[in-house]
This record gives sequence, structure tokens and C-alpha cells, in this order.
Amino acid sequence: MPAAYGAWFFAERGHVWTFVGFPTYGDGPFESLGIPTSVPLLLSFTLLCAAEVLAGAFLWGRRDAGVAMSVVLLPLGIIFWLGFALPFGPVLGVAATVLALVGRQARREPSRRRSLSGSCRRVLLR
Repeated sequence: MPAAYGAWFFAERGHVWTFVGFPTYGDGPFESLGIPTSVPLLLSFTLLCAAEVLAGAFLWGRRDAGVAMSVVLLPLGIIFWLGFALPFGPVLGVAATVLALVGRQARREPSRRRSLSGSCRRVLLR
């Protein structure tokens, strides 16, 4: 995970890792608000990322805990994404949470295809 590497890099070298010329986890709104990049801040973000991976595993296993985790973790993620000025985080995070909610709703509603096939079987078996 890039966040874990970023925390390690910052702890080892004392400055933010740059990727393709851009600072990865620093020089964003956190800095302008007086919240300096630090190892605890980067490790907090790493823990959030690990929790999102766990939520994804739960979603993959069709467990409702994954949907709940996605919803709970979204505001925390937005704080970090905006604070570190990560451009794609908010867009992808909101999209992933919306898709998790839509998928949950789709699993709860009976499928028209299933009900039609069940109806056809009943008609054929009569």
C-alpha cells in the first residue's frame, strides 16, 4: 500500500515521498491549516486504508458489514483525501460507497428474472 510506504519513507528520511514530481502525502490543506505531515498522521491514514481493504473484502464476500464500513469510513477518507490534496480519492471513494449501497439494495430486492423463471416452472409443472 502506498500509504504505508509513504509513512516509512517519511520516518526514514524526514520529508514527504514524491511520485512523478508530486508530493504524495504533504504540502496540502493539512499543512496550510497548521497540521504538519507526521508519522502518526501518515500511520492513521494507513490504518484507514487497511480498514477500507477489509471493507472491500467484506463486500466481495457479500457481507453487509462491508457496506456499513464503507459508509462509516467515507467521511474519514474524505478528510484525509482533501487534507493531503489527493485528487481522485473523494471521487472514487464516493463512487465506491454508492456502488456498495446499490449492490446491497439489489441483493435485498427479489430479482424479476428469478421470479419469472419460478413462475414459468410452476406453470410447466402443472
